[in-house]
Amino acid sequence: MVRKRKRLKYIAVLPTAVTLMNALCGFLSIVYASRGPGIYMEVFLLRKQGISLFAMSGFFILIAMIADVMDGQVARWSGSASSFGGQLDSLSDVISFGVAPAFLMYKVMVAHFGLENAVRKFFFPVSLWEAFPQVSPRLVQLAGRWMLFIAIFYVLCVVIRLARFNVENDTDLSHHQNFIGLPSPAAAGVVSSLIIFQEDFIHDIADRFPEFSSSLMDITSWLLPFTVFSCGILMVTRIRYPHVANRLFRKKKNFVKVLLVFFVFLFAIWNIELAVLLGFWGFALMGFFRSMYTGIVRALSRSRAKEQEKTVNS
Repeated sequence: MVRKRKRLKYIAVLPTAVTLMNALCGFLSIVYASRGPGIYMEVFLLRKQGISLFAMSGFFILIAMIADVMDGQVARWSGSASSFGGQLDSLSDVISFGVAPAFLMYKVMVAHFGLENAVRKFFFPVSLWEAFPQVSPRLVQLAGRWMLFIAIFYVLCVVIRLARFNVENDTDLSHHQNFIGLPSPAAAGVVSSLIIFQEDFIHDIADRFPEFSSSLMDITSWLLPFTVFSCGILMVTRIRYPHVANRLFRKKKNFVKVLLVFFVFLFAIWNIELAVLLGFWGFALMGFFRSMYTGIVRALSRSRAKEQEKTVNS
Protein backbone atom coordinates (compact mmCIF):
# COMPACT_ATOMS: atom_id res chain seq x y z
CA MET A 1 0.00 0.00 0.00
CA VAL A 2 1.51 3.26 -1.17
CA ARG A 3 1.20 6.06 1.38
CA LYS A 4 0.45 9.47 -0.10
CA ARG A 5 2.73 12.25 0.99
CA LYS A 6 1.20 15.35 2.47
CA ARG A 7 1.62 18.19 0.00
CA LEU A 8 1.73 21.88 0.88
CA LYS A 9 -0.94 23.52 -1.26
CA TYR A 10 -0.37 27.19 -0.48
CA ILE A 11 1.81 29.55 1.53
CA ALA A 12 0.55 32.68 3.29
CA VAL A 13 2.67 35.43 1.74
CA LEU A 14 2.60 38.15 4.41
CA PRO A 15 3.34 36.04 7.54
CA THR A 16 5.99 34.10 5.62
CA ALA A 17 7.68 37.33 4.52
CA VAL A 18 7.78 38.58 8.12
CA THR A 19 9.23 35.26 9.32
CA LEU A 20 11.89 35.35 6.60
CA MET A 21 12.75 38.87 7.76
CA ASN A 22 13.52 37.29 11.12
CA ALA A 23 15.97 34.86 9.48
CA LEU A 24 17.48 37.63 7.36
CA CYS A 25 18.18 39.81 10.42
CA GLY A 26 19.82 36.85 12.15
CA PHE A 27 22.08 36.29 9.15
CA LEU A 28 22.98 40.00 8.99
CA SER A 29 23.81 39.89 12.70
CA ILE A 30 26.32 37.11 12.02
CA VAL A 31 27.78 39.05 9.08
CA TYR A 32 28.35 42.22 11.12
CA ALA A 33 29.76 40.26 14.06
CA SER A 34 32.21 38.47 11.78
CA ARG A 35 33.75 41.77 10.67
CA GLY A 36 35.21 42.28 14.12
CA PRO A 37 35.84 45.38 16.26
CA GLY A 38 37.29 48.73 15.36
CA ILE A 39 35.09 49.20 12.28
CA TYR A 40 32.40 51.84 12.39
CA MET A 41 29.64 52.67 9.96
CA GLU A 42 27.27 55.59 9.54
CA VAL A 43 23.80 55.04 11.01
CA PHE A 44 21.52 58.03 10.61
CA LEU A 45 18.35 56.48 12.03
CA LEU A 46 19.84 56.25 15.52
CA ARG A 47 20.66 59.12 17.84
CA LYS A 48 24.28 59.15 16.70
CA GLN A 49 26.09 58.59 13.44
CA GLY A 50 28.85 56.16 14.42
CA ILE A 51 28.16 52.75 15.93
CA SER A 52 30.26 49.67 16.60
CA LEU A 53 29.57 46.73 14.31
CA PHE A 54 29.26 44.46 17.35
CA ALA A 55 26.49 46.74 18.65
CA MET A 56 24.94 46.76 15.18
CA SER A 57 24.93 42.97 15.25
CA GLY A 58 23.06 43.09 18.55
CA PHE A 59 20.52 45.53 17.14
CA PHE A 60 19.81 43.16 14.24
CA ILE A 61 18.95 40.47 16.80
CA LEU A 62 16.49 42.90 18.40
CA ILE A 63 14.94 43.64 14.99
CA ALA A 64 14.61 39.89 14.44
CA MET A 65 12.64 39.73 17.72
CA ILE A 66 10.18 42.31 16.43
CA ALA A 67 9.69 40.22 13.28
CA ASP A 68 9.28 37.09 15.43
CA VAL A 69 6.53 38.75 17.46
CA MET A 70 4.77 40.18 14.43
CA ASP A 71 4.68 37.06 12.23
CA GLY A 72 2.44 35.16 14.63
CA GLN A 73 0.18 38.16 15.15
CA VAL A 74 -0.07 38.77 11.39
CA ALA A 75 -0.89 35.10 10.79
CA ARG A 76 -3.67 35.16 13.40
CA TRP A 77 -5.10 38.49 12.25
CA SER A 78 -5.19 37.29 8.62
CA GLY A 79 -6.49 33.83 9.56
CA SER A 80 -3.54 32.13 7.86
CA ALA A 81 -1.83 30.38 10.78
CA SER A 82 -0.43 27.02 9.69
CA SER A 83 1.98 24.26 10.66
CA PHE A 84 4.30 25.43 7.87
CA GLY A 85 4.50 28.87 9.47
CA GLY A 86 5.32 27.36 12.85
CA GLN A 87 8.12 25.20 11.46
CA LEU A 88 9.53 28.10 9.44
CA ASP A 89 9.46 30.29 12.54
CA SER A 90 11.44 27.73 14.54
CA LEU A 91 14.07 27.38 11.82
CA SER A 92 14.44 31.15 11.67
CA ASP A 93 14.70 31.32 15.46
CA VAL A 94 17.64 28.89 15.41
CA ILE A 95 19.53 31.37 13.23
CA SER A 96 18.50 34.63 14.90
CA PHE A 97 18.29 33.59 18.53
CA GLY A 98 20.67 30.63 18.59
CA VAL A 99 23.62 30.93 16.23
CA ALA A 100 23.73 34.75 16.01
CA PRO A 101 24.01 35.62 19.75
CA ALA A 102 26.39 32.71 20.43
CA PHE A 103 28.68 33.74 17.55
CA LEU A 104 28.48 37.38 18.63
CA MET A 105 29.51 36.51 22.20
CA TYR A 106 32.44 34.45 20.96
CA LYS A 107 33.67 37.19 18.62
CA VAL A 108 33.34 39.87 21.32
CA MET A 109 35.31 37.87 23.89
CA VAL A 110 38.03 36.57 21.59
CA ALA A 111 38.54 39.43 19.14
CA HIS A 112 37.48 42.70 20.69
CA PHE A 113 38.51 42.47 24.34
CA GLY A 114 41.70 40.52 23.80
CA LEU A 115 41.32 37.10 25.36
CA GLU A 116 44.92 37.07 26.57
CA ASN A 117 44.44 40.32 28.48
CA ALA A 118 41.19 39.06 30.00
CA VAL A 119 42.77 35.83 31.22
CA ARG A 120 45.81 37.66 32.54
CA LYS A 121 43.76 40.25 34.41
CA PHE A 122 41.15 38.03 35.98
CA PHE A 123 43.17 34.92 36.85
CA PHE A 124 46.74 35.91 37.64
CA PRO A 125 48.69 38.86 39.01
CA VAL A 126 51.02 40.48 36.50
CA SER A 127 54.12 39.33 38.40
CA LEU A 128 53.02 35.66 38.37
CA TRP A 129 52.11 35.90 34.70
CA GLU A 130 55.57 37.26 33.83
CA ALA A 131 57.31 34.68 36.04
CA PHE A 132 55.74 31.79 34.09
CA PRO A 133 55.47 33.00 30.49
CA GLN A 134 55.26 29.44 29.17
CA VAL A 135 51.91 28.97 30.94
CA SER A 136 50.19 31.95 29.32
CA PRO A 137 49.63 30.46 25.83
CA ARG A 138 48.07 27.37 27.37
CA LEU A 139 45.73 29.45 29.51
CA VAL A 140 44.71 31.55 26.54
CA GLN A 141 44.07 28.41 24.50
CA LEU A 142 42.06 26.87 27.34
CA ALA A 143 39.99 30.02 27.81
CA GLY A 144 39.31 30.18 24.07
CA ARG A 145 38.11 26.59 24.11
CA TRP A 146 35.80 27.33 27.02
CA MET A 147 34.33 30.31 25.16
CA LEU A 148 33.71 28.06 22.17
CA PHE A 149 32.18 25.40 24.41
CA ILE A 150 29.81 27.95 25.96
CA ALA A 151 28.76 29.18 22.50
CA ILE A 152 28.08 25.61 21.31
CA PHE A 153 26.22 24.80 24.53
CA TYR A 154 23.96 27.82 24.04
CA VAL A 155 23.13 26.88 20.44
CA LEU A 156 22.28 23.30 21.44
CA CYS A 157 20.02 24.57 24.23
CA VAL A 158 18.19 26.78 21.74
CA VAL A 159 17.65 23.82 19.40
CA ILE A 160 16.34 21.65 22.26
CA ARG A 161 14.14 24.50 23.51
CA LEU A 162 12.54 25.03 20.09
CA ALA A 163 12.08 21.31 19.45
CA ARG A 164 10.35 20.89 22.81
CA PHE A 165 8.14 23.89 22.09
CA ASN A 166 7.07 22.44 18.74
CA VAL A 167 6.14 19.13 20.38
CA GLU A 168 4.32 20.61 23.38
CA ASN A 169 2.74 23.56 21.57
CA ASP A 170 -1.06 23.62 21.41
CA THR A 171 -2.98 25.28 18.60
CA ASP A 172 -5.50 26.73 21.06
CA LEU A 173 -4.60 30.37 21.78
CA SER A 174 -5.81 30.03 25.36
CA HIS A 175 -2.75 27.85 26.04
CA HIS A 176 -0.35 30.51 24.76
CA GLN A 177 -0.25 32.66 27.88
CA ASN A 178 2.94 31.14 29.31
CA PHE A 179 6.22 29.62 28.14
CA ILE A 180 7.89 26.60 29.73
CA GLY A 181 11.51 27.66 30.01
CA LEU A 182 13.03 30.98 29.02
CA PRO A 183 11.96 31.75 25.42
CA SER A 184 14.82 31.77 22.93
CA PRO A 185 14.10 35.38 21.80
CA ALA A 186 14.28 36.55 25.41
CA ALA A 187 17.54 34.64 25.96
CA ALA A 188 19.01 36.24 22.84
CA GLY A 189 17.74 39.60 24.11
CA VAL A 190 19.58 39.14 27.41
CA VAL A 191 22.84 38.42 25.57
CA SER A 192 22.51 41.06 22.84
CA SER A 193 21.35 43.78 25.26
CA LEU A 194 24.47 43.26 27.39
CA ILE A 195 26.67 43.53 24.31
CA ILE A 196 24.83 46.65 23.08
CA PHE A 197 25.20 48.20 26.52
CA GLN A 198 28.88 47.31 26.53
CA GLU A 199 29.69 48.38 22.99
CA ASP A 200 27.52 51.48 22.76
CA PHE A 201 26.58 52.95 26.14
CA ILE A 202 29.91 52.40 27.94
CA HIS A 203 31.87 53.78 25.02
CA ASP A 204 29.68 56.91 25.06
CA ILE A 205 30.49 57.68 28.70
CA ALA A 206 34.19 56.74 28.44
CA ASP A 207 35.31 60.33 27.81
CA ARG A 208 33.39 61.76 30.77
CA PHE A 209 33.92 58.93 33.27
CA PRO A 210 37.08 57.05 32.21
CA GLU A 211 37.72 55.10 35.43
CA PHE A 212 34.07 54.15 35.92
CA SER A 213 33.64 53.09 32.30
CA SER A 214 36.82 51.00 32.39
CA SER A 215 35.65 49.10 35.49
CA LEU A 216 32.19 48.67 34.03
CA MET A 217 33.69 47.36 30.79
CA ASP A 218 35.70 44.75 32.69
CA ILE A 219 32.65 43.61 34.66
CA THR A 220 30.37 43.30 31.64
CA SER A 221 33.02 41.59 29.49
CA TRP A 222 33.61 38.86 32.05
CA LEU A 223 29.90 38.58 32.84
CA LEU A 224 29.08 37.87 29.19
CA PRO A 225 30.08 34.16 28.93
CA PHE A 226 28.39 33.36 32.27
CA THR A 227 25.27 35.10 30.97
CA VAL A 228 25.24 32.99 27.80
CA PHE A 229 25.72 29.78 29.79
CA SER A 230 22.97 30.71 32.29
CA CYS A 231 20.52 31.60 29.51
CA GLY A 232 21.16 28.21 27.92
CA ILE A 233 20.26 26.46 31.17
CA LEU A 234 17.16 28.61 31.74
CA MET A 235 15.84 27.74 28.28
CA VAL A 236 15.74 23.99 28.99
CA THR A 237 14.27 24.27 32.50
CA ARG A 238 10.57 24.02 33.34
CA ILE A 239 10.38 27.56 34.73
CA ARG A 240 7.25 29.41 33.57
CA TYR A 241 7.57 32.74 31.79
CA PRO A 242 4.62 34.88 30.65
CA HIS A 243 3.90 35.30 26.94
CA VAL A 244 4.25 39.09 26.82
CA ALA A 245 3.06 39.54 23.22
CA ASN A 246 -0.18 37.59 23.63
CA ARG A 247 -0.97 39.24 26.95
CA LEU A 248 -0.26 42.64 25.47
CA PHE A 249 -2.24 42.33 22.24
CA ARG A 250 -5.12 39.97 23.04
CA LYS A 251 -6.72 41.51 26.11
CA LYS A 252 -8.08 44.95 26.86
CA LYS A 253 -5.88 46.96 29.19
CA ASN A 254 -6.78 49.41 31.91
CA PHE A 255 -5.48 52.96 31.98
CA VAL A 256 -2.60 52.23 34.36
CA LYS A 257 -1.16 49.46 32.16
CA VAL A 258 -1.47 51.58 29.03
CA LEU A 259 0.30 54.44 30.81
CA LEU A 260 3.05 52.05 31.93
CA VAL A 261 3.59 50.85 28.35
CA PHE A 262 3.73 54.47 27.21
CA PHE A 263 6.43 55.35 29.77
CA VAL A 264 8.44 52.26 28.79
CA PHE A 265 8.25 53.44 25.17
CA LEU A 266 9.47 56.91 26.15
CA PHE A 267 12.31 55.42 28.19
CA ALA A 268 13.36 53.35 25.16
CA ILE A 269 13.42 56.48 23.02
CA TRP A 270 15.50 58.31 25.63
CA ASN A 271 18.08 55.53 25.99
CA ILE A 272 17.58 52.33 24.02
CA GLU A 273 20.67 50.65 25.50
CA LEU A 274 19.48 50.90 29.11
CA ALA A 275 15.89 50.10 28.16
CA VAL A 276 16.65 46.78 26.46
CA LEU A 277 19.17 45.81 29.15
CA LEU A 278 16.75 46.40 32.05
CA GLY A 279 13.82 44.93 30.13
CA PHE A 280 15.34 41.60 29.09
CA TRP A 281 17.34 41.07 32.27
CA GLY A 282 14.32 41.91 34.40
CA PHE A 283 12.18 39.44 32.44
CA ALA A 284 14.72 36.61 32.75
CA LEU A 285 15.40 37.18 36.46
CA MET A 286 11.71 37.65 37.26
CA GLY A 287 10.83 34.12 36.14
CA PHE A 288 13.83 32.62 37.91
CA PHE A 289 13.21 34.26 41.29
CA ARG A 290 9.46 33.72 41.05
CA SER A 291 10.11 30.01 40.47
CA MET A 292 12.44 29.91 43.46
CA TYR A 293 9.87 31.69 45.64
CA THR A 294 7.10 29.33 44.51
CA GLY A 295 9.28 26.30 45.21
CA ILE A 296 10.16 27.53 48.70
CA VAL A 297 6.49 28.25 49.50
CA ARG A 298 5.42 24.80 48.30
CA ALA A 299 8.19 23.10 50.28
CA LEU A 300 7.16 24.98 53.44
CA SER A 301 3.50 24.12 52.91
CA ARG A 302 4.34 20.43 52.44
CA SER A 303 6.46 20.40 55.58
CA ARG A 304 3.66 22.06 57.54
CA ALA A 305 1.17 19.53 56.20
CA LYS A 306 3.42 16.67 57.30
CA GLU A 307 3.81 18.18 60.77
CA GLN A 308 0.04 18.54 61.07
CA GLU A 309 -0.36 14.92 60.00
CA LYS A 310 2.09 13.78 62.66
CA THR A 311 0.29 15.87 65.27
CA VAL A 312 -3.09 14.39 64.33
CA ASN A 313 -1.78 10.81 64.27
CA SER A 314 -0.04 11.23 67.62
